[in-house]
Amino acid sequence: MAEIRDTMSQIKIFDTTLRDGEQSPGCSMNHREKLKVARCLERLKVDVIEAGFAAASPGDFEAVQAIARTVKDCSVATLARSTIPDIDCAWGAIREAADPRLHLFIATSPLHMEYKLRMTPEQVLERTAQMVAHARKYLSNIEFSCEDATRSDLDFLIRVVDTAIRNGATVINLPDTTGYTTPDEMRRLIESIRAGVPDSDLVEFSVHCHNDLGMATANALAGVLGGARQIECTINGIGERAGNTSLEEVVMAMHTRTDIFGSCTSRVDTTQISRASKTVYNIIGQSAPLNKAIVGVNAFRHESGIHQHGILANKQTYEILTPESVGVETDNLVLGKHSGKHALAALLKEMGFDLDEKALQRCFEEFKLLCDKKKSVTSRDLSAMMARQSASADDESTGGYKLEWFTVNTSNMTTSTCVIRLSLDGQIFEEACTGDGPVDAAFAAINRIVRPVEHGFEVFRFSGTSPATDSMGEVTVKLTHNERTFTGRAMNNNIVDASIRAYLRALNKMRAYVARRARYLAQQ
Repeated sequence: MAEIRDTMSQIKIFDTTLRDGEQSPGCSMNHREKLKVARCLERLKVDVIEAGFAAASPGDFEAVQAIARTVKDCSVATLARSTIPDIDCAWGAIREAADPRLHLFIATSPLHMEYKLRMTPEQVLERTAQMVAHARKYLSNIEFSCEDATRSDLDFLIRVVDTAIRNGATVINLPDTTGYTTPDEMRRLIESIRAGVPDSDLVEFSVHCHNDLGMATANALAGVLGGARQIECTINGIGERAGNTSLEEVVMAMHTRTDIFGSCTSRVDTTQISRASKTVYNIIGQSAPLNKAIVGVNAFRHESGIHQHGILANKQTYEILTPESVGVETDNLVLGKHSGKHALAALLKEMGFDLDEKALQRCFEEFKLLCDKKKSVTSRDLSAMMARQSASADDESTGGYKLEWFTVNTSNMTTSTCVIRLSLDGQIFEEACTGDGPVDAAFAAINRIVRPVEHGFEVFRFSGTSPATDSMGEVTVKLTHNERTFTGRAMNNNIVDASIRAYLRALNKMRAYVARRARYLAQQ
């Protein structure tokens, strides 16, 4: 790769975790979870948050609107098809944002135009002109995307882009919608469009790459070398099919390889990357693959004797970036039962948690209880504790069934039995059930009380927050109903307790969805 010539360019990071990422099977989020991710992205200092697809459903509209009202330090965008109802709906959702952006798209490849749109190229050009002009009546920050750009005819693509610019588009996105292209092709595409469109210097060019052939990061960076000044990406690379360009990968590639990218970098606070990654993985009930670049568990581990020797002599022998640069916790500070509130507050602040006095006191009380169960408490344990506190706060705001208490009787000689008491809106419910183990018995007792709609179990996973036997256990439960996924997570030293709470959280989300859907259908 030749060195980039423009040394004064900031590359904008357009994060679509809440739209393209959330469309991925198993990655759906509820209203509160979307707001939590949006605040995380604002701390990360991305330039644009694509908050969703406002016209997709009333729930999507409400989430986009809430994020637009909440976020102040980023532009907030929503996607819209090139139709008047979509554009009007999108504007209604983002109009209160500090810096609203409307993201229009239409397909431009022969395959998509013929089989999906059933439109001729001339009709696509006409629609582009009309819809960009209609959006321009509302705002000036308009992004226009040529869906399946990398499989489109170049001359036609130039005409579409020119039409969009002449009618008011300020950002032109050229997506590799199917993950089909290669880095050289992506760079040439950006260069060719910039050279072929008369007023290309008046707009920013953007790339949106999918990872079907494993080249999303490489293609996005090649687009930057071709002159793109915005990268569309997601936290952890989540997204449809094989996913999207990974935010942490492109940001750290530019941060690390200044010899290639010059001062073309982003305004992203890289020390927030690890926290953002964990937040998203926790919400969707997944964990990073061990070898995931930047955020995987093994990203900064060295087991080979040769590697360890080199690292001890000079970290740069095998580390091209430091764990601290992306906010990875190194457990340098270990707390115990004699540690005070100031030490806890200092470590939590170092980890990125700024708490008021009331929240700090609540954390300190739970920390002391944890110290009674463990000899020492590390930053991993504190991360787990903060996640548990956040989940508990969500429980309070969500409503639904709450665990009062349970008791289990189990051995390798008898059938496991669970007695459980739940509460809902002040009412108390109690059931006892047997099962193949304590968790199975507990879930059976819960089902007798809740009587949930028919659903499937997609995931039931246990893991520990640390290698020790006194580690906090983390349980993830994913339920499926009506082609939607509902995730519940919980952490506790008692794995049965964690399992019950995770299952209840997933059930409560599913119950809330069923109730919302029933109300929506009743209004139709």
